[in-house]
Amino acid sequence: MSDGALKDLRILVVEDEYLLAEDLRDVLSAAGAIVVGPCPTVADAIACLDAETPLDIAILDVNLRGEMIFPVAELLDARAIPFIFTTGYQQESFPEKFSRAAHLEKPVAADKVASAVMEQVHRSA
Repeated sequence: MSDGALKDLRILVVEDEYLLAEDLRDVLSAAGAIVVGPCPTVADAIACLDAETPLDIAILDVNLRGEMIFPVAELLDARAIPFIFTTGYQQESFPEKFSRAAHLEKPVAADKVASAVMEQVHRSA
């Protein structure tokens, strides 16, 4: 991903694996994004949303130490903020509402996430 490709996009990152979260932050920042988070828990992600920080898109790990991310996805959906799930789960195991949501299977390289962000943002525009 070239520098500036995500220029000024505000991206919420919800990821509980520290090294992956830092990799995402580094890659997205290098591409020009403004990273909100990373948030390691559902409660932290909801707090970011409650702070009414403007967001363009979110990257959501589906399972945060046993807690499922779907309440955050519900809030994002209600606010018409696109998101991408990162997960090791089969998409068929998602609630019906999110069965067609954008997702990337883990393990996923941070640069692939950045590319998926660009694709999703262009699709939502």
